[in-house]
Amino acid sequence: MSQASIGKKIKKYRDMEEIGLEELSRRSGLDTDFIRSIEEDDIYPSLGPLLKIARGLGVRLGTFLDDTVVQDPLIVREEDRQEELTMLKGKEKPAALRFYSLGKGKSDRKMEPFFIEVFPEPAQDKKLSSHEGEEFIIVVAGEIELVYGHETHVLNTGDSVYYNSIVPHNVSAIGESPARIYAVLYFPE
Repeated sequence: MSQASIGKKIKKYRDMEEIGLEELSRRSGLDTDFIRSIEEDDIYPSLGPLLKIARGLGVRLGTFLDDTVVQDPLIVREEDRQEELTMLKGKEKPAALRFYSLGKGKSDRKMEPFFIEVFPEPAQDKKLSSHEGEEFIIVVAGEIELVYGHETHVLNTGDSVYYNSIVPHNVSAIGESPARIYAVLYFPE
């Protein structure tokens, strides 16, 4: 990220609200050491845990990405996209997902739109996540494997999927090359 890391922003909001790690752990249902690792080691988990942290702090997920406010309509030119978030599978491990926010600056948004580069990952690294809300994805390059509950689906360029994200799921690239998708996520308040 170009500004403060997500971990630093989480710590900033915790400090502003005077919420200790243990309290945030209780509110989010996440392990204290896991939250500490996000704050101190700049490890970015999947969106599910980030959403739980945002809810525990009483902010929307986009708060961790925003640093400016723009007027409507918000237009993001392809050449102006900036990487906002890279999700790592652990310290010293390669990126699994690289997010480019398409809603950054629209402070009253109800959806989180992203352009995402999805990198191949070994089967043993694939973990299912779940969170309230819905997701819509359209594949623009490469092949995507969606594990949704007990089902596995392959999506090719031009395919789309819309699902309830409370069902445990994982989105990953198939093959040796990254895939590219547009995703719109909705998290109920």
